Amino acid sequence: MAGRKHSSLDRVLGRLDTLDSVNLANLVQRLARERGLFEAIFNTIHEGILVISVDGTIEYANAAAANLIGLREEELAGATLWRLVPGLHPSLGTLLAGGAAMPVVAREIELNYPQPRIVRLYMVPFQAEGTREKSRRFAVILADVTREKQTTERLIEDEKTSSILLLAAGVAHELGNPLNSLTIHLQLIARKLKKLKADRDAESLAESIAVCQEEVKRLDGIITHFLGAIRPRPPDLAETNAVDVLDEVLRFQASELKNRGITVEAETQADLPAILADRNQLKQVFFNLITNAMEAMEPGGTLKIKSRADDDSVHLMFGDSGVGIRQEDISRLFQPYHTTKPGGHGLGLMLVQRIMRGHGGQVGIESKAGVGTVVTLTFPQKNRRVRLLKSGAT
Repeated sequence: MAGRKHSSLDRVLGRLDTLDSVNLANLVQRLARERGLFEAIFNTIHEGILVISVDGTIEYANAAAANLIGLREEELAGATLWRLVPGLHPSLGTLLAGGAAMPVVAREIELNYPQPRIVRLYMVPFQAEGTREKSRRFAVILADVTREKQTTERLIEDEKTSSILLLAAGVAHELGNPLNSLTIHLQLIARKLKKLKADRDAESLAESIAVCQEEVKRLDGIITHFLGAIRPRPPDLAETNAVDVLDEVLRFQASELKNRGITVEAETQADLPAILADRNQLKQVFFNLITNAMEAMEPGGTLKIKSRADDDSVHLMFGDSGVGIRQEDISRLFQPYHTTKPGGHGLGLMLVQRIMRGHGGQVGIESKAGVGTVVTLTFPQKNRRVRLLKSGAT
């Protein structure tokens, strides 16, 4: 073909019939070296590379492809790609049919072994010059895009969450104005009552006003607390004993737990390893989880709290004997305004997740309808977190 450059190897191969045994042996060694060089190059590439025939037989696979698919390189050789990736073959009709304009296709597939991940697959047809149609092959490039997908989804989720929290903060702020007005007018009424002649009716009215003032103060405290919780701000991290913070929250909620007839069984370690945490944000997490557990249980229910630690993390488990959560609802629990409770606002668990992320931690939920729910908080240990920061800085 005009314009094609021939390498010295091409020229040697063209005289293959004229080579003696010594030159033939040298040629074989040279071919082996060149193959080894190309193997080394392909195995340094992070993307998986496959060469397959029209029927899907894998003729070549680099190390990255074997890792992505979860098989050894020798196991891939001769295997059929259509069997390893079910559903791929039916979607490639146009590409496999060939023709004058053979297309390039891209697909995203979800692999579950050796671990769940999303892989983007590019399939490019090629045919060596002078070969027959049935000798057509395809280069398949596999790229792991799991982190890219997760990052994109998280950005979308964070943007949605920020918008909703901004709206909620605006509503809560607006509620403060009528509460301030109520406070002022209740104070004026109370002062005028003091000037009136004291009698039984005046005393009763004064008591009612005092109750109203306390309720307004309580609502103002709830709004202030709510605004402080939902305003996105980085945690003020300090060395913290999570059990000490938990004990403080339990003491604060002791009266409500008693009134609801809820028994608390706490098995926590006093010597639990320290974590880096914002004490106030940690209180918010514990308060929300304990409140959720109380509201999920009938009088006589039990809230079990346990702690444990491993080499890297500190774990706190909150288990209730409540109504449980349906499996189809678990995946939606962290969505804004999704709630399974009558009158619930659906922000509690979303705030818990946001705070835990800010602490480098995780939230896990296991539940069974009619049995109860277990929420597990996982925090990185203080010393583990420091080692990670040092290694990342070098």
